This record gives sequence, C-alpha cells and structure tokens, in this order.
Amino acid sequence: LCSALWATPAVAFVAGARSSSTARPSFIQSAATDTDDILKPPYEIEPLSLRIGHGFDIHRMAPLQDAGQPIVIGGVTIDHKDQKWTDADGKYVEKGGIYETQLGVVAHSDGDVIYHSLVDAIFGALTLPDIGQVFQDTDPRWKGCDSSKFMEYAQEVMEGYGYQIGNIDVTLILERPKVASFKPAMKENIVALLKTTPGRVNIKARTHERLDSVGELRSLSCHVVLTLERA
Repeated sequence: LCSALWATPAVAFVAGARSSSTARPSFIQSAATDTDDILKPPYEIEPLSLRIGHGFDIHRMAPLQDAGQPIVIGGVTIDHKDQKWTDADGKYVEKGGIYETQLGVVAHSDGDVIYHSLVDAIFGALTLPDIGQVFQDTDPRWKGCDSSKFMEYAQEVMEGYGYQIGNIDVTLILERPKVASFKPAMKENIVALLKTTPGRVNIKARTHERLDSVGELRSLSCHVVLTLERA
C-alpha cells in the first residue's frame, strides 16, 4: 500500500522559476523520471499574488461486494443503510431494476472524490499536470491508496511554490447516501491536511435529481474551486 511507501515530504521549489528539490517522498524518489519531471515544468511558474484552480472527479458506485471497498469522501467512511441501486447490467435483478445493497466506490485508490478534486485543483492553479498524470491509475503503488497521502503531497508542492490556501468551495454530487451529518468531519480533515482554517473551507452537497448514473446511485462526483494566495 502507498502508506508503506510514504516518507514525510521536504520539497523545495523556487517561485517564479523551475522547481528544485533535495528531498522527496520515497515514492517520488522511485519515480524520478516521471513524477518528478512532471512537477518541474520547463516554464516559469510566475509568483502571482492569487491563483485559481478547478478540480473535478467522478467514480462509479457498485454493491460493496463488487467494489471491494467502502465509500470514502473527504477522508470519512460513509456508513449507511442499504440503498436502492440501479442494476443497469442485470447482474443481481432484472436489467434496469432496483437492487437494495450496501454501496462501495470502484476506484484504483480509495476513490475519494473530494480529495482527488482538491489535489487536481491545487495542481491546476499552479499550472501543473492533473492528478491522473502524477498518480497514474495504472501504477500498482496507488492501489487502494489512502488519498490523504495525495493531499499531503499536494500541500507540500503548494507550500514549496510559496502558496497557501485562499479559500475552498466544494460541491459534492451524489443521490444517496445522504452525507449532511458527515460534512463537519470532512471539513475538519481538509483544514488539517491543507494547513488552513475553517473559515476558508466550504462543503456543499446536492443530489442529481435522479438523473443519469449519479441519480441511479451508480456514480458520485465532485467539483472544487479554490484560490491560492502568496504565503
């Protein structure tokens, strides 16, 4: 698992120039020809006073026995009663019928749509490649990975370039299970991982009005908009 490969990052970047680093997480050290180069673009990352990033993620949901892992959102495991999942392929009931089941997320890592969207937004604000290029879903090191590790690394990259969180606005989109009671813990996790304050983080959740795969409980998605400010 990725936790076994993780070492506390100590990443140094030069604002307004190509980044440099003398110490990195062990998994970055082991992938110096790809991940490291990706985070060192050949152009100047200008030291703007404010940067804006957008992140998006979507994952399939399936019966827990098929997904092989629970629903984790914002670092919180979403405990829930059986849900009315649409069996589009007819595996358990008539095709298109309703199958009541515990749900999980189908993903290479833990499938945390909030964390993935946040990392993507941070990288985007810094004009770096997307999370899928940095942490590829074909890489066995990230199989089942706790996405807080991606968040920790994104924080180090952001800090290394001389930025901190300005504010974060999260929109989580899923039909069920309901997550209102879990949002305070999600926010607490984000505040801690990105070294910011509660007044800079907002989490909204909405349904998809029973439309398409999200409305049928076959997927969930997330949008994040954030600003980075000079530290």
